[in-house]
Amino acid sequence: MPKKQQTRRNIAITVSLLPALALYALFVIYPTFNVFRTSMYQWSGLSKQKTFIGFENFIRLFNDTKFWTALQNTIFLLIFCTAITMILALFFAAALTQSKLKEKNFYRVLFFFPNVLSIVVIGVLFSNIYEPNMGILNSLLRGIGLNHLAQPWLGSGKTVLWAIGVAMIWQAVGYYMVMYMAGMDGISPELYEAADIDGASKFVQFFKITIPMIWGILRVTLVFFITSTLNMSFLFVNVMTDGAPNGSSEVLLTYMYRQAFTNANFGYAMAIAVIIFIVAFALAIISNILTKKNDA
Repeated sequence: MPKKQQTRRNIAITVSLLPALALYALFVIYPTFNVFRTSMYQWSGLSKQKTFIGFENFIRLFNDTKFWTALQNTIFLLIFCTAITMILALFFAAALTQSKLKEKNFYRVLFFFPNVLSIVVIGVLFSNIYEPNMGILNSLLRGIGLNHLAQPWLGSGKTVLWAIGVAMIWQAVGYYMVMYMAGMDGISPELYEAADIDGASKFVQFFKITIPMIWGILRVTLVFFITSTLNMSFLFVNVMTDGAPNGSSEVLLTYMYRQAFTNANFGYAMAIAVIIFIVAFALAIISNILTKKNDA
């Protein structure tokens, strides 16, 4: 390509990208920078008066037991929901992809259906399922003679996070299952036929053929798990428990929200937001490093 034509092409590409870059800078880069800057101030968020206090918000943060509880709960949901969702999504995707069921498309729609529902609807649905007296779960346990297992699932600090985690998994499995199925549909059937001839079991085929062939998708979904779990935990906790009982179901985003809009402590809330940013960014980097050597 002639140099003059190449220059014109580069100019056209740059001009085309400028609006998108400007919007990205305005709505992503500037707000992110502003979060870091605001975390250095004592500010109610309701007045123009700001007091620069340096790292005092962070010092207070690391001595705040409620913050550590929220951080532990967030990490628990990240690990629990990610592990179970990925296992179930892979299992259902492999089962539907490699099976000869005529109802395959029906099951795809059935598993994906929770993603069509609003998070509020799902939260209310599971709140009713966990209701201590008339809820389906406790009624079922009593009906089969397991009365001793019936309990207030959302009212006990020992079970509340598990109960919220189950609701989050139910909502997410179908979405990731469809993503994995899209990858599995692209695997050549000849690979499985050759493995069958060699006497490889379905279990061996799954780990020796399916997983390596969709490894790139698995890496991407790991980052999706991190960001979606952080965001979804805020919605599910707000709808189902509002942090109860006694803050035992509080997560980082709900604690940040409470500090900003209930306690009018916006600077402190932005310090929590900085920690959330660091945690999410660090987990994304770590997941990419740990899986990079196996990248297909």
